[in-house]
Amino acid sequence: MAIQKEIWQDHIEGNLFKNNEFLMASTDAGQYVLNGKVVHIPQAGALPTIAKNRSSVPAVVVQRTDADITYVLDEFTTDPILIPNIEAYELSYSKRESVLGEYEAALRQTVADNLLVSWSPGGGTGVVVRTTGAATATHLTGTTGNRKKLTVSDLKNAQLQLNKQNVPMEGRYALLSADMFQQLTDDMSATQYRDFSAAYDVKDGVLGRLFGFQIMMRGSVVTYDNALAPQVNAFGATPDDEDNDGALCWQIGAVERALGQVSFFERIGDPTYYGDVYSVGVRMGARKRRSDAKGIVAIVQAAA
Repeated sequence: MAIQKEIWQDHIEGNLFKNNEFLMASTDAGQYVLNGKVVHIPQAGALPTIAKNRSSVPAVVVQRTDADITYVLDEFTTDPILIPNIEAYELSYSKRESVLGEYEAALRQTVADNLLVSWSPGGGTGVVVRTTGAATATHLTGTTGNRKKLTVSDLKNAQLQLNKQNVPMEGRYALLSADMFQQLTDDMSATQYRDFSAAYDVKDGVLGRLFGFQIMMRGSVVTYDNALAPQVNAFGATPDDEDNDGALCWQIGAVERALGQVSFFERIGDPTYYGDVYSVGVRMGARKRRSDAKGIVAIVQAAA
């Protein structure tokens, strides 16, 4: 009999954000997904002009011009996997977890890496600040030379950039790579570290709070080239000697994610593999919610 695809699809969707809690710190555009593949969002036009103590009437009548935001979700697919005796795994969550564990982990990692690139400012659009700390050897594979460490002052500078944009104080996040997180905590005073760690919340992936940012960490975030106006590197790009590690700081209303169709494919009784073959497909996308990348700041290493 054919498997109950809904069980497996729900299992995959439920685990997609596991160990990538930062993805939840964004605006969910899932309600605007059409046919599981395309995001279509009606976008309101400009706000009306406000006059104080209007002295002449009638006022000029204006008409609001609305626009549409449309973008296609990317499709992420796994290599096929051979699962013997599928019935044994149908109803048991732990057994499904065992079968799909590595596949789900790889899928989550790839989706998250791609979404971070979509959120990143750079290339003259948005705000990019550079690190200012002491020199240290680069920690990025495939790069050479020394870089300036991330410091507490650098994070405070990112806060300043968001403050100057009148971005709301609530819902601010900073996502650091493991190396940059270590540099930040090394630079803290004892008092700063005590206050920072008081906000520790493992359930939501928050390791601390500093300058209004809820600090989160993962093994890697994004990398940038070393141009005068640094540009974020595409997912899977071959690293250049001068590439730099980057951290992202944002306000929750500045970035968006959209989960589309989750598919589980099957081929029963494959005579080549003497069993049943399955694969997984997920459609997901993300974007900066404003064309000027307002509400997002990248902190990029500087060459030392």
